[in-house]
This record gives sequence, structure tokens and C-alpha cells, in this order.
Amino acid sequence: MTGTGVTAPPTAPPVGRRRRLIVLAVMCVALTVVVGMLVSLAVALPAVARDLEATEAQLQWVMNAYGVVFAGLLLPGGAIGDRYGRKGVLIAGLIIFGVASAAVLWIDSVGALIALRALAGAGAALVVPMTLSIITNIFPPEERGQAVGVWSGVFAGGGLLGVLIAGGLLESYSWRSLFVFNIVLAALALAGTAALTPTSRDPHSTPLDLPGTALSVAGVTGLVFAIVEGPERGWSDPLVVAGFAIAAAGLAAFTWWELRTDRPLLDVRIFRLRGVSGGSLIITVESVAAFGIFFLLLQYLQEILDYSPFVAGLGLMPLAIAMIVFSPGAPRLAHRYGMRPIIGLGVVLIAAGLVVMSMIDADSGFGPILGGSLLVGAGVAFAATPATDVIVTALPASKQGVASALNDITRELGAVLGIAILGSVHNTVYRDDAGEAAQGLPAAAADATRDSLAAALQVAARIGGEPGAQLAQAARDAFAAGMSTALLAGVAVVVIGGTAAVLLLPRRSPRNESR
Repeated sequence: MTGTGVTAPPTAPPVGRRRRLIVLAVMCVALTVVVGMLVSLAVALPAVARDLEATEAQLQWVMNAYGVVFAGLLLPGGAIGDRYGRKGVLIAGLIIFGVASAAVLWIDSVGALIALRALAGAGAALVVPMTLSIITNIFPPEERGQAVGVWSGVFAGGGLLGVLIAGGLLESYSWRSLFVFNIVLAALALAGTAALTPTSRDPHSTPLDLPGTALSVAGVTGLVFAIVEGPERGWSDPLVVAGFAIAAAGLAAFTWWELRTDRPLLDVRIFRLRGVSGGSLIITVESVAAFGIFFLLLQYLQEILDYSPFVAGLGLMPLAIAMIVFSPGAPRLAHRYGMRPIIGLGVVLIAAGLVVMSMIDADSGFGPILGGSLLVGAGVAFAATPATDVIVTALPASKQGVASALNDITRELGAVLGIAILGSVHNTVYRDDAGEAAQGLPAAAADATRDSLAAALQVAARIGGEPGAQLAQAARDAFAAGMSTALLAGVAVVVIGGTAAVLLLPRRSPRNESR
């Protein structure tokens, strides 16, 4: 990817307004399928932990196996679409995703679930960049910002809608019913794509950068492995140290290779553009906060406040509603008042929301969660939606597959790091506090108590009586303390990363700068 202008003609044939809107709806359905799989499974984690006897670290991998592969293959996924045709690649991605989801219905081990989540992530890596690149190719410049705003709102709000639907399914069915629902939704998206979506591709596509792909996947995987496994194995464990070393070496080698190859997977020179570098950092930061919240809060609502899965899903709807309401109008405000003030406002709101939610404890009601969720949702809308528009308008229409993949990989990388970092901080605090409460228990019971809250509550139920009730309360207190500390860590990430990103952003909107 070498071009940085915005004047190249679209590669898709002209499409009428009515059909453009229908295709936008189809792309949003396809996007909801894969985003829903990333987020909605979080509401089922307590059930997965009980059914498959998964530890807290394994639950992080159930979530992150999908995200790691997703993030690692997004850039090549975008390049494949540019080269071979976006419609066909979108169809292939939906098929891979559907097959992986169907296979979950017949497995009975957490290892197999993690592997199938990784396969589904490979399919999702073909789907997501195609949805945004198709949208940016068929919409004219004067409509593109609003269409991207709808896409961005669906990316965030659609995932939370998936959480709500998942909660409803879990009221009557097992956690595997979530995969049945995703199979049905994928089939609908597949039919709509095949029947209605026009074909487009880059007429000047280049061969795929396989070494760059391998190095990027190795770097991201090594980093996430080390962050997730650190609390359980110990930060000085040789495997954890090796994970960090592989991450550093892989990402450094990726940068070196991309600067020297004639056909880079990602021309890292584009980060010299203030809009691209600042926009990418903003999306990464807000995703760290949002997805870290999803991972922890859904467990808190079910295991601490004793909400049913459906009510727990409803508990996240204030965040989704705020994002959906404010996302479509955020690009217009950014173009009118400037990127820095609007995105800076978003960063402040996200940080404030995390602070409010960090005030919870095991006896808190829903008030702090409600207030914090509304602030975070509005903040994500004001920060992420204009940042997405910055990135996709900085590159030519013929490279929208890779441009949208760059936008998506920062979002997915933020999601993976949010679950990994906030989950790791939480797991460290929980294991320390729960370990103190488990002193005097048999070794197997003490280990189970430290592994996860779900396992600790099962141990407490077996003990029974006053000792069991005390252990259960201590485990809930440990979980709440870990969550509060993790959210404060999220505040630090948002403030530091968000401030740096706002300073990198151009003072004027990218459309104004390109004229």
C-alpha cells in the first residue's frame, strides 16, 4: 500500500442510492455476525467455565483466540479482497465462519473450543475489512462519512445487541445456542451478499506479503500469550518471558521487513500521516477500554449481582444506546469543530466512565455501572467514529480493502489487548486475594478457588454452611477488587494513549486537508 491521496476513482461500478442503502444494511448484518461472536460469548463465560471446567486464564483464551487470529489476518484479508475481489472474499469468510461455528456444537473440551474460535477468527478476518471497503467503494464522498458512521455504530452497538440476544438464549438453552444463532445470521448475510452486493477489486493489486503476515501474527500472538499467562504462570516464567521476546522480535522484524520489501503488507510509512497515526491510536485505546469492560462486567453482573444472562445483557444496553445515538453525528461535529476537540471530548468521557465504574464493590448496585456505561458509550462514539473516517479517507479508493483492514486491525488489536491487559490485572488481584481466602482448604479446592470465581463458588457450595458462605463472599470481594483495579488500569491506558493520539491528529478534518 503506497498511495495516500483520496482522489482515485472507486473501483466498483456505479450503484443507485436505493441499492447502496440495501447493501449497507447487508454489510451491517455481516458485520454484526462476526462482532457478535467476539463480544456475545462474554455473557456465556460463567456457563462455559462450569461446563468445560475452564480456568480464568483459559476463559481469556476462549475470548482471545478469536481476536488474535482476527487481528493477525486482517491486513492480509484486506489485501486478498483487493486482489481477488471483495464480494467473493466476503462470501468465503462467511462460509469459514459458519463452518467453525457449527463444529462447536459437537466438542466437549475447552482446548477444542479455543481452536475453533481461532478458525472462526480467520473467517472474520476476511469478512470485516470487506464490509467497510465495499461501503467506501459504493458510497460517494459526500455520503461516505455518514455511511462509515453507521458502520462504526453497528460495530460497537451491534456487538452489544449480540450480548442481549445471547443473554436471552441462555435463559432457556445452553451456551452452544449462541453458535446456532450465529450460523443462522451468517447464512442470511451470505444470501444477501451473493444476491445484492456488487463486485469490486483493485485493478493494480500486488502479490501477498507472506513473510509480513507471518511476522505480524507471531508478534501479536506472543504479546497476548505473555500478558494472559503472566498472572497464572508468574511473570518470570520462561514461557512468559519467551512470549514477550517473540513479540518484540516479531514486531521489530515486521517493521524492518515492511520498510524494505517492494510489496509490503502494510506500508508503515503511512503512519507519517498524522490522521492515520492519531486515528489508529485512538481506535486502539477506546477498544482496550470497551472490550475490557465487556469481558469483566458481564461476569460481574452474573456472578456478583446474580443477574440472569439476559438481564446481564440488558445491563450493557445503556453503553450500546449511547454509542448508537452519538456515532452517526460525530463525523459532522468533527468536520465542523475540528478533530482534536471532538475526539478529545470522547477520550475524557471514556476515562470518566471508567473511573465511575471502578467505584464498585461486591455490594454495589447498578448505579455506578449505569453512569459509567453512558459516559463510556458516548465517549467511544465521539472518539472512534471520527477516527475511522480519518483513516479511510487518507487512502485511495483502490486501496480501501487494506485501508479498512488497518482501521479494523487497530480496533481488534485494542479488543485483544483490552481483554488481555485488563483481564491480566484483574486475574493477578483476584488470585492473590482469593488465595488468602482459600488458606486452610485442601490443595485441589484452594487451586480451584484461585482459578476462577465460578470454580470458587462451586467449592463454596460443596463446603456449605457458614464456612461456605464466607468463602463465597471472599471470592466475590476478590473479583470486585480485581475488577476495580483493572478499570483504573484502563483509565491510565486511555489518558496516556488518548492524549498522545489527540496531539498527533491534524487540526483540520482530513477532507479539508486534502483539498
